Amino acid sequence: MDGIVQDITVGTKMRGSDELLSACATNGPYIMSNSPPTGEYTNGNDSKKFKGENRISGIMPSRVIHIRKLPNDITEAEVISLGLPFGKVTNLLMLKGKNQAFIEMNTEEAANTMVSYYGTVTPYLRSHPIYIQYSNHKELKTDNSPNQARAQAALQAVNAVQNANMAIAGTGVPETAVNLAGQSPVLRIIVENLFYPVTLDVLHQIFSKFGTVLKIITFTKNNQFQALLQYADGSCAQHAKLALDGQNIYNACCTLRIDFSKLTSLNVKYNNDKSRDYTRPDLPSGDSQPTLDQTMAAFGFSVPGVHGALAPLGMQSAAAAAAASRMGIPGFASAANAVLLVSNLNPERVTPQCLFILFGVYGDVQRVKILFNKKENALVQMFDCTQAQLAMSHLNGQRLHGKAMRVTMSKHQTVQLPREGQEDQGLTKDYSSSPLHRFKKPGSKNFQNIFPPSATLHLSNIPPSVTEEDLKMLFSTTTGMVKAFKFFQKDRKMALIQMSSVEEAIQALIDLHNHDLGENHHLRVSFSKSTI
Repeated sequence: MDGIVQDITVGTKMRGSDELLSACATNGPYIMSNSPPTGEYTNGNDSKKFKGENRISGIMPSRVIHIRKLPNDITEAEVISLGLPFGKVTNLLMLKGKNQAFIEMNTEEAANTMVSYYGTVTPYLRSHPIYIQYSNHKELKTDNSPNQARAQAALQAVNAVQNANMAIAGTGVPETAVNLAGQSPVLRIIVENLFYPVTLDVLHQIFSKFGTVLKIITFTKNNQFQALLQYADGSCAQHAKLALDGQNIYNACCTLRIDFSKLTSLNVKYNNDKSRDYTRPDLPSGDSQPTLDQTMAAFGFSVPGVHGALAPLGMQSAAAAAAASRMGIPGFASAANAVLLVSNLNPERVTPQCLFILFGVYGDVQRVKILFNKKENALVQMFDCTQAQLAMSHLNGQRLHGKAMRVTMSKHQTVQLPREGQEDQGLTKDYSSSPLHRFKKPGSKNFQNIFPPSATLHLSNIPPSVTEEDLKMLFSTTTGMVKAFKFFQKDRKMALIQMSSVEEAIQALIDLHNHDLGENHHLRVSFSKSTI
């Protein structure tokens, strides 16, 4: 990997944090323009006051930024990366023993932008939140002490990268200059432990936090979901790598492994759910691929009417919201529990089994409870909060049995089973050990085929003896009307069937998922993003 961190460490003697801190204290490699207040060097604990900083933070902007609560084994390059998206970092003071650092930006405007940004987005280094504020020092001055060799080497290496990137953007220097500086604006991303689906749009929202994303290509290689992502600026790629490498998109799964690519530019031919060039909204979707609008609509995204370029996408899908919350993107909060409140149901027709099948399209339903005294309301407990959010985002407002469901997060943390002898009338069911769960197997293809309710249904596990007419007649019995049907050309075990409305398709899915077709085949029904 031609990463900037490697370049920094070449030819530099490694020293522990205690040695570096001791050198700063005894040899005085840095001379502050003001005497530091006593509060500024206390341990990075939230309960201890930084009196000198708090007294002026937000009132007297400075080019010098004070950073605290750093991880113990942090490197100079990682600290410098915090300032890279906002301008040139001109000086650095590491206080590793105190888990603190000071960086000096080239202008007060750059420092102001940095402090303002991190005031709304909590920065992370090595999965630890850190805290950023103005220092009351107006500049950092350094002498020629050898103890600062590592910090200065880091600054020189990073500035070399920035200068190369600026030359590429402003003067037309060939892109190979990026590699000469040790960095590419293209990241190679591998998602390990892919338990939940990770879409192109989720990646765009996560990585856009660190700079302008120009292009993304996703693919599967060696049974791993991977992506190539190109930034407008190589320093943004470095910042994103340092901040996101090793982080989980969802709790305990979907781990990001990030490296710099040997490529310096991506060639994107199609805008669809596998690849996208955000600078070329005019690109075609490709043969047998959904259009860009269809793809984004399938995942709950909207495209503003912007001529000439795609506007930033709104994070509307639950999967994307969970990813944003996990990565610290502001404005999106992950639900605290996995229990949903479903209201405005038809009490004469709704059953626990009906809700289990429908909500099971978006996760593994554990329990369902129709409220005894308010049978138009029910509680649905999903496997985790991510699945609950996914079900809520796709099913809220959908019509079931002639009424529009309202789906919200419940205040309850779990659905309680009735006590022995307690009257329940079969309104509470435990489905935790049901064989019909779609997502029990890690890495299942079902994770890649989660779509909003649509009039078109995807059918699978069809035995050879069942004909088109058999299936059309079967689905006509669900009080709906079949508008179109077709078998998959290469696999007649699968087919698409289109009902006359989304409501009819929902009812058909509830009635016929797991229907016995004979020959030991049970029909599998799910929503499709395709049309016939």
